[in-house]
Amino acid sequence: MTLHQHWLLPVFGLLFFLNQVHASALTTAISPNERLCFFADVDKAGEKIGFYFAVQSGGTFDIDFEVKDPNEKVLLDGQREHQGDYVFTANTVGEYSFCFENDMSTLTEKLVDFDIMVESEPRREAPAKPGQISEQTSALEESIFRLNGYLMNIIRTQKYFHTRENRGFSIVKGTQNSLFWYAVLETGAVIGMAVLQVYILQTFFTKTGRRYKV
Repeated sequence: MTLHQHWLLPVFGLLFFLNQVHASALTTAISPNERLCFFADVDKAGEKIGFYFAVQSGGTFDIDFEVKDPNEKVLLDGQREHQGDYVFTANTVGEYSFCFENDMSTLTEKLVDFDIMVESEPRREAPAKPGQISEQTSALEESIFRLNGYLMNIIRTQKYFHTRENRGFSIVKGTQNSLFWYAVLETGAVIGMAVLQVYILQTFFTKTGRRYKV
């Protein structure tokens, strides 16, 4: 095996560990007074769970949420939250629940984007033979971890701008609807006033008064 092949093996192994991420990126609509739950399985204790959500449209862009472990213990919760980005360690093997509740709204539907990520932390093993190869491999590992961190920051930034864009679009759409109905109401009022004026004038000039003989 050549020197080139020697340092490629740890790199492929590291990339394999970095790819051991189970993620679910979803968009869901939550009706008024509805509670909606999603579930993620953890195969072994110590895995990391990432949970991100953002309300894209509906009302004042807020939602109640709750995260529970397999023993029904509440790990995270919040009320009237606009968005959240959390990472925690799963100490119990089993099914974790992620619930959203639109109980504060009686008429408005909420549109929520969310990600649930379950990943195993990559473990660095000591090289079998110390030397120049291990030093090159260690430096390459550090570079890959830094790139992974940069990519995660880019993803978070994209999610942030995606949320801002959707909320802005929702506000513009709501404003357009309000202006439309205001214009309809104003037009109806003008037409009603014109009809009323015509009726009053017609009644005034066609009214037959009493005649008296002197």
